[in-house]
Amino acid sequence: MGLTEIFEKISNVNLNFTILDAIDILLLTATIYGLLRLTQKTRASQVLKGLGIFIVLTQLCKLIGLSAMSWALNLLIEAGVIIIVVIFQPEIRRALERVGRNKIFSMVGGGEVKDYSREIEEIERAVLDMSKHKVGALIVFENHTGLNDVIESGHIVDARITSELLENIFFHNAPLHDGAMIIKGDRIVAAGCFLPLSDNRSLSSELGTRHRAALGISEVSDARIIVVSEENGVISLAHEGTLVRYLDIKSLHEVLEEIYHVQDRSSKRIRGKVWNKNG
Repeated sequence: MGLTEIFEKISNVNLNFTILDAIDILLLTATIYGLLRLTQKTRASQVLKGLGIFIVLTQLCKLIGLSAMSWALNLLIEAGVIIIVVIFQPEIRRALERVGRNKIFSMVGGGEVKDYSREIEEIERAVLDMSKHKVGALIVFENHTGLNDVIESGHIVDARITSELLENIFFHNAPLHDGAMIIKGDRIVAAGCFLPLSDNRSLSSELGTRHRAALGISEVSDARIIVVSEENGVISLAHEGTLVRYLDIKSLHEVLEEIYHVQDRSSKRIRGKVWNKNG
């Protein structure tokens, strides 16, 4: 088949679009864009781009008339979809959770905003004091994703947030100091909880179990996690598979304000050394 025949086939494609055709194309474009946005900065994004190239090549082969090549590419695409679902199951789960948390689908109204200034002050005081004295801490702030399975792995506290209680729980050799604390709103829900560990091999060997646990829960939920290292007192933040280290007083305050919705989460970039799931 010569180039002339190929161009003739392309020119013979029916271009009499209806309004429904236009809507169909717009919806498809929006879906593809949404998938790319949901998977950006993840391993799955590159695989999706590669799969897209295979799909385009398959359609071109069909259009030109390369039946054998088209058949082979179709098999690769079908197998590729299954492989992607298996390998990238955590990324797919997080993407679906992000869709579910979208404001468009949320039924939560814009009710009265509660004042959490006292809680922010108490947590900030405790974290800074534990950092100063190199007391290890792992504090998980529950957001939209429920953490009932994590809460059930520890001990129910259900107490008002105070700096004294936070420090007592994480004090060296205290019964619950090795586990994670779960905070929801103005209550310490549980302590001594077990978190899933991140299996990312690019995580620095200098980071211990607390940091790996913080990343692990951040990979499967929308929680924000504050970590205090007992080796050097460094304060870190884990969220959506990203770890920001070396938070100073100002950065810690900004993080707590974001957690309690005092400021727009997109308005500031937290200062610190960033380690993410892509290394």
